Amino acid sequence: MVGYDPEARCVSTVEAAVAGSASGLVTRVLVSPLDVIKIRFQLQIEQLSSRNPGAKYHGILQAVQRIFQEEGLVAFWKGHVPAQFLSVGYGAVQFMAFESLTKLVHNITSYDARGSFVHFVCGGLAACTATVTVQPVDTLRTRFAAQGEPKIYHNLRHAVLTMYQTEGPRTFYRGLTPTIVAVFPYAGFQFSFYNILQQFSEWVLPAEGKNGGNMKNLICGSCAGILSKTLTYPFDVFKKRLQVGGFEHARAAFGQVRTYRGLLDCMRQIMREEGPGGFFKGLSPSLLKAAVSTGLIFFWYELFCSLLC
Repeated sequence: MVGYDPEARCVSTVEAAVAGSASGLVTRVLVSPLDVIKIRFQLQIEQLSSRNPGAKYHGILQAVQRIFQEEGLVAFWKGHVPAQFLSVGYGAVQFMAFESLTKLVHNITSYDARGSFVHFVCGGLAACTATVTVQPVDTLRTRFAAQGEPKIYHNLRHAVLTMYQTEGPRTFYRGLTPTIVAVFPYAGFQFSFYNILQQFSEWVLPAEGKNGGNMKNLICGSCAGILSKTLTYPFDVFKKRLQVGGFEHARAAFGQVRTYRGLLDCMRQIMREEGPGGFFKGLSPSLLKAAVSTGLIFFWYELFCSLLC
């Protein structure tokens, strides 16, 4: 049901927006702890290894234990309010745009709207539209997840006012360039791989019942998330590093901090100081998160669409 299908009952634009926002909301609650750990890993300059005495975090289990001991259980949902705004808004815009674009392709071109290439292009364009829409919220989410104790920002309103007054309105779009560069292929691969895997599963497996179909959506979405995240991961690291620019004082408790003048400078510094492995810091929790979140996003979206139809 993801994407326009002229041979099936398709969701309307409003239904796609509602299903997308609802799937984003439910998924965000479940994957927030993995997101916090991933961001902490991405922002750490020191090598993620127990052999490095200056490294605050070494691995997923050690990070979970340390965050829990130092900041409590609620730390795993730091920045959850802006993150929910992000997920709800992003999910609504992305799926609404995707359904509209695939329908447009069917109506004005000779391409098959259910083709993998069409899903790649439309998925990328839909994600870019959603990204520009919610980028300020994504920056706020990253700041909240990245700050230690004592907190620099007390709540969402305080964060918005402080960032606007001290850094100007452009700070809400920090990291937009690598985000746009990365989000098109990432989302494109997500929708394309999901489409390919769905077609493959229908060819290999016999027709499934409703419950079996839901499980198939979850598995296909998880595999699509892992593949697409692996291929585009370094740009996620660049985005997170750039988003915390001007926020270095709040990062002192976590180890070394760096200031980057832009995307190319960020890439050069990471390569020089951290080596190629620096581009993949936090990959383990990120892949785990991608598998869970992408699987759940498609699972809940398809389920909500079925309920709405």
